[in-house]
Amino acid sequence: MKFLINGEVKIISFQEANPNLSSLIAALGFNPKVIVVEFNGVILNQQRWEHQEVNDEDRLEIVTVVGGG
Repeated sequence: MKFLINGEVKIISFQEANPNLSSLIAALGFNPKVIVVEFNGVILNQQRWEHQEVNDEDRLEIVTVVGGG
């Protein structure tokens, strides 16, 4: 499947027939505890990732949260 992630086209293959956002995040190697995801223009709460199917041409912006003082 082809996605636009942070402005870059990425092609990801999945084992499952109907992949969800959680499996896409895992395939990309992100730590889900420290990111915020905008999916097709909407910021999604992490609890929705398991239920959100992904499709060809979906657009994601993934931002890593950095702590500091």
